[in-house]
Formats: sequence, structure tokens, C-alpha cells
Amino acid sequence: MNEESYRGFEQGPIRPPSESDSLLIRVTRNCPWNRCTFCGLYKGERFSRRPVAHVLRDIDAIHRWVTVLRQRLADGENGLPALDSQREENDWLALHAARNWLAAGCRSVFLQDSNSLILRPDQLAAILTHLTSSFPGIERITSYARSQTIARIADIDLARLAAAGLNRIHIGLESGCDAVLGRVGKGADRAAHIVAGRKVKAAGIELSEYFMPGLGGRALSRQHALDSAEALNRIDPDFIRLRSLALPDGLILARERAAGRFDPLNDLEIAEELLLFLQALSGIVSRIRSDHILNLFEEVDGVLPADRDRMMAVIHRFLAMDPEEQMLYRIGRRTGLFRKLDDCRNPSLRRQALRYVEQWSVTAVNVDTVCAELIKRFI
Repeated sequence: MNEESYRGFEQGPIRPPSESDSLLIRVTRNCPWNRCTFCGLYKGERFSRRPVAHVLRDIDAIHRWVTVLRQRLADGENGLPALDSQREENDWLALHAARNWLAAGCRSVFLQDSNSLILRPDQLAAILTHLTSSFPGIERITSYARSQTIARIADIDLARLAAAGLNRIHIGLESGCDAVLGRVGKGADRAAHIVAGRKVKAAGIELSEYFMPGLGGRALSRQHALDSAEALNRIDPDFIRLRSLALPDGLILARERAAGRFDPLNDLEIAEELLLFLQALSGIVSRIRSDHILNLFEEVDGVLPADRDRMMAVIHRFLAMDPEEQMLYRIGRRTGLFRKLDDCRNPSLRRQALRYVEQWSVTAVNVDTVCAELIKRFI
């Protein structure tokens, strides 16, 4: 791709929830692996690396609009500036990205899409350097990366990227169980995950590892929980982020479920698996984050080991609930109405959840099916 084919400022389709206030800078398009059976985000899309010159132009566009917007604010002007008709059509996207980022404080940047570290280290360092020189106030620059990619990067190059400003990496561990990883086509085994995680930590870069409750199904649930905990114990990441499995129509894994080759867990079984996982985490000081609407328990959030008992108590309390209360909580949570167990006691929230139960004729027999359908709304 040459300079004439620059298509203007771009943004990809996804970012971690923790990057909601970040400026999104698209470095690559789609996913270079794209074979995971539990993910449909990039299926049918071709992976490509954006030329560094194009990414730098995107950064320059944001810098231009941030400068304009700051001046307008200083002058007491409200609203967005008018766009010159001769400008790139995609300047609208850059302008709105700049406005949202300015409102959030211009503190963090997330590099898209799924695996920015697949770029050569000198290319990524050039992007990082341009970001930090354009916006000296940036506090965090973050990216997704695959373990297989990190494992191939020289330690000296990872340290160089850290020095250039990359200070957090998100890795989709998903599972530390080789049987699960092989079954879902992850393209990395437990050993590669451990090597990659340790390399990131050794480079002085913050590490977020993602664990996916339910990914092993009923057949591999116990081993999925225990092996994942064991792998994370060896990595000791800064963050362990929970992302429960969801199976919207069209996923390869959803087709396997329909064909009877994958038996998914229900919410009670997910709770039991998560409890086993938390019990097996040992000797680490990671922060557990349940920062996604797909998770059953937003309250399972804390720092190990001090908060382990409190987090486990949330799950024990749910499992000890009367079945009707469990059903009510599940419906409240799966509609986005509830954020914590005590929301079952909130009169107005409880009434609304009960209306949903009545409206959809939810019973102990069909609650698993209803919840599975509700989850699809958030994907």
C-alpha cells in the first residue's frame, strides 16, 4: 500500500472495557490468526498491517483536532467546528475521536486491532514515539497481543517498546488447559502462554491476562479451571480479567453445540467453575477484574490474596440462594438490570426483574435457554 491509498483516520471494531476512555489508534486490521472457534469478530475479514506513515497521519489528525478543540474551549466556543468541504471525509471520525478523548482527559491510548505487536519492533517504536511526542501527557499506551507473537519477540525489543511508551499489554489466555486450547483452535499452548506472560512482566510492561469461564464445557470444566489457575500462578499478571463464554449464532463453537459436540455450562456451573479457579490461585498478587457484562458476578473484583475470601463469598452466597432467587438474579443480571447480588433486594429493580420473568414465562426448566438468548444481546 502506498501513500496515495491512505483512506483517512480509521478505528477498528473492538477495545477492552478498561480502555473505554482511551483514544483508539488502528495499527493493524482484523486478526492474523482468526481461527478461534469461540470468536466470530473477524471471521471473513482479511488481516493487514497499516503502513506506519498512515498511522502517523492518524495521530497527526487527532493532534490537529485536539489543538483546535482546546482553543475553542479557551475562547468559550461550544459545539464542534465546521469541516472544510475539501477535507478528507473521514475527518469527521477523527474530530469525534478527538472530542471524546479530550473529554476523557487525553490520558490513555489503545492500539488496535487484535495483535499490534505483530508489527516489526522498529515500526511499533516509531508509532509509540510519535504518540508520546505529540501528546506528552499520555499516561498509558496499551495493546492486545497474542502469546505466540510475544514469545517470538526478543527481550531487548520488548524492553525497547516499553521505553518508547508501551506500558500495558492485554493477552487472551482464555485457558491454561492444553486440551481446551487445542479444542477451540487458540493457536497457543500453556507453555507459550507462560513464556509470553513472563516476558511481558520482565520487560516492565503491565500485563492483563484474560480467563474465559465456561470455555471447556462440561467435559473439561474442572481441568480448565485448575490448569488455567496453575498457568496464571506461574505468570503472576498484574490483572486477571474474566470474560465468560458466550455463544451467539454463527460461531463455530455454537455450531458444535448445536451438533452435540460441545456441552456448555449453565450459570450455576459457571459459578462453581469460577469458585474452583479462585481457590486454585496461589502465591500471586494479581488484581481480579470482572469488568464485562457477560460475567455473572461483577462483584468478583479484588486483589489477591487479601480479597480472595470476599470474592469467593459472593459466589458461595449465590450458590446458597433459593432456586427462585437464583433465577431472579440471573434474569436481572442477564438483562443488565442487576450489578450485584443485593440488587435482588432493591424494590424497583426487583419489580422490573419479576416483570421480565413473567413477561417471558421464565421457569426452572427454560431459564438456561432464556439466559443464553439474553447474553447474545451484549455481543
